[in-house]
Amino acid sequence: MALDKPYLDIPGTIIFDADQSRKGYWLNQFCMSLMKSDNRARFKANERAYLDEWPMTEEQKQAVLARDLNWCMRLGGNIYFLAKVGATDGLSFQQMAGSMTGMTEQEYRDMMIRGGRSVDGNRYLGEDGDAQPHRQPQGSAARSEQKGSA
Repeated sequence: MALDKPYLDIPGTIIFDADQSRKGYWLNQFCMSLMKSDNRARFKANERAYLDEWPMTEEQKQAVLARDLNWCMRLGGNIYFLAKVGATDGLSFQQMAGSMTGMTEQEYRDMMIRGGRSVDGNRYLGEDGDAQPHRQPQGSAARSEQKGSA
């Protein structure tokens, strides 16, 4: 990776950035091809043969065949493109998201209704320290400090 990316240490999160986009370009193009009914029919008739028409890596093809969306995302897949695979299989986005979290569809729905997953263990590791220099100090003492140092 060419740039320092401090955001890559968010536990349990795959950030879709330019590097991921390049890595998953053909995987995502395959997914978008499923928007056409003829392509969906061809894929469902012989998944491996259809995948072999795309210059994806063997690992990307295996991840699609396994319907392992987390694996696909690690290999550059974008969840909004990967949703086309789920839709081709007759799954809702909610069903797909549940499968990615190890929950049933109902468990996933209930969690989202309660406000989503807990932030514990899911924050940027330097979030509350000096690892985020773009953050401005808060409060009146901090404002006085800022004025005094100007």
